[in-house]
Amino acid sequence: MKIKLVKTKNPNNIPKILREKSKPVEKITPEILDLAEKMTEIMNRTDGVGISAVQVGQLLRMMIVKVPTQKTESDSLSMDMVFINPEIIKLSGKKVAFNEGCLSFPDIFVEIIRPDICKIRFTDISGNLCEMESAGIVGRAFQHEIDHMGGILYFDHIKDGVKGLKKQKISN
Repeated sequence: MKIKLVKTKNPNNIPKILREKSKPVEKITPEILDLAEKMTEIMNRTDGVGISAVQVGQLLRMMIVKVPTQKTESDSLSMDMVFINPEIIKLSGKKVAFNEGCLSFPDIFVEIIRPDICKIRFTDISGNLCEMESAGIVGRAFQHEIDHMGGILYFDHIKDGVKGLKKQKISN
């Protein structure tokens, strides 16, 4: 399977697939494992924190997120984790603003307010039903990638959506 990142530098010219809703993954097949591997390669090559299948042209409820495994004073170690059919089951009441970007819209970063803590339910790559709670950048990545699966883009969270990008200074 050959895939590539669906992207544009013009938020007024959004690729149609990014507005479509993704369908659940019915079964973990060799093709799904191959897709996960290729998505991970693209995410790492583009210095991303997360990527959803829709961003590589596949309307499947699947994402890869870089999750910390260990933190020391000098370094932070992480692993690229596959989340199949993720769903948000709980969000914190506390909201935090953060300058957010997206692999599908290179060089467009805007301040987005999201709940700080996000708890999700998902199937892991081995087929196990799991739950995970995370705050900070990982919790934000969960919300961002799950939004993609519903056809929601990060700038939809700002006043006036794409039109609001002109009002809010876009930082590069």
